[in-house]
Amino acid sequence: MERRPLVALELAVLIALGGFAGANLRYAVGLAVPGLPGTLLVNAAGSFALGFLVYEARYAGILPERTHVVVGTGFLSSFTTYSTFVLQSAQAPPALLVANVVSTYALGFAGAVAGRELAGVVADGRPTPAREGAD
Repeated sequence: MERRPLVALELAVLIALGGFAGANLRYAVGLAVPGLPGTLLVNAAGSFALGFLVYEARYAGILPERTHVVVGTGFLSSFTTYSTFVLQSAQAPPALLVANVVSTYALGFAGAVAGRELAGVVADGRPTPAREGAD
């Protein structure tokens, strides 16, 4: 990507707008689904979306690099929330703490893998790393 001052400024503004949108959607989800379940939902959904975004670039490359930066760095980084996950987990009773940590990581990894698989489908059936050599 070019690094001219106006281009860099434009990209920074677009990332900020993506961050604004992601933070507001995160807030709305928190109102609709408060507490641990809402945080789990946004982190799993964000992992899926980021998995798709990263592997879409690798397999298909349909979306421009600028879109990847704005959505990944702007929107998704403010939509997902590691710090809230940690704080809510630390405040939970021990059994819920363990369940939340395990489910957050399990659903996060599952979401990223599902995003990767969807990117493989979008790329006209090109094999994903999980499918390479499986035949």
